[in-house]
Amino acid sequence: MTKTISRQVLRTPEALRPWVTGIGPVSVGAEPAEPYVHLPDATTKLIFRLGEDGRRSTLVVGPRTRASYHRGKRFVSCLEMRLTPGGTRPLLGVPAVELAGRAVPLGDLPGGTAGRLAAELGRLDPEDAVAHLADVLSERLASAADRSRTELVRAGVDAMSVRAGRLPRPVGDVARELAVSERQLRNLFAEGVGLSPKHYARIDRVRTVLSHAVTHPWAELAVATGYYDQSHMTSDFRTLMGVPPRSFFTGRLPDPQPCRAVARR
Repeated sequence: MTKTISRQVLRTPEALRPWVTGIGPVSVGAEPAEPYVHLPDATTKLIFRLGEDGRRSTLVVGPRTRASYHRGKRFVSCLEMRLTPGGTRPLLGVPAVELAGRAVPLGDLPGGTAGRLAAELGRLDPEDAVAHLADVLSERLASAADRSRTELVRAGVDAMSVRAGRLPRPVGDVARELAVSERQLRNLFAEGVGLSPKHYARIDRVRTVLSHAVTHPWAELAVATGYYDQSHMTSDFRTLMGVPPRSFFTGRLPDPQPCRAVARR
């Protein structure tokens, strides 16, 4: 049986809530030999790891545009911090689009912002790293952020997301509502999210399908998530997940691959 990555949610320190949407330990499950799936994810994350040898490391994982299937691996200690839309540049000094599809050691990012942060976190356990960010970085983040751009990004993300009783709106409608051009909206998403508005919406819809497939008929779920019909939903799901919905939920999946080495450039 394939397992997805499991996540627990811990309390986010109030000082970090404008910039962090969730914090929690990450595990692959009790059977590390079982394959697991990384779902498509439009969020940039900081991953704090503590290895068996006591070595500490901090990775930056950018938006994941498609699912990937891997052989099991046991984490000794791993804590994930999910950044809010618009939080990547203030915290890490780079636009989110530079991180899409990548996992990079924090200290390898260009510029001094990430390097200084990596040095500050390098000797801390994962839980202590979060406390340090709350104590030291909240003021730094507030001063570094362009609030008007951050607010536009977050409003755009909300408008392009599936919500109870409301479907994501077309890109042109969202741009007009925010009083920006479609090109400006794409640039805002590239910097603050790392994806185009349309690709963000595709990921959000597929993740909604994954969350509700057990309780809703396929055709009903397609309409509720903004697809033209069930065929459209199946096609989009196959593109992002590598298999159609029925295959995914019955365990007929691509062969799992070894975890790739951390990207460096």
